[in-house]
Amino acid sequence: MPYAVTVIFDIKPGKIDAFMPHILANARASVAHEPGCQQFDVCTDRAQPDTVFLYELYDDLAAFEAHQQMPHYLATGPKIADLVANKTLRTFERVDK
Repeated sequence: MPYAVTVIFDIKPGKIDAFMPHILANARASVAHEPGCQQFDVCTDRAQPDTVFLYELYDDLAAFEAHQQMPHYLATGPKIADLVANKTLRTFERVDK
């Protein structure tokens, strides 16, 4: 059952240029090295320059839990911690028709 994850990062003013390389590297590594990661999009909106939206799609909850144990994921957290003002994570499972 597909498992979707959304994350909204509110980045501290003036820190977006420092944040983006880390989150983009994490996204690329997730898609390249995690068989259960189907999609990992990093999105921005020019009208909200300090907000970053992630859309991630995994095979299932177990694949997302495996993602959270990957070296690239674990390395990203400390690199971005001082750059983030707020983080909102939400998860969703597809409802079968």
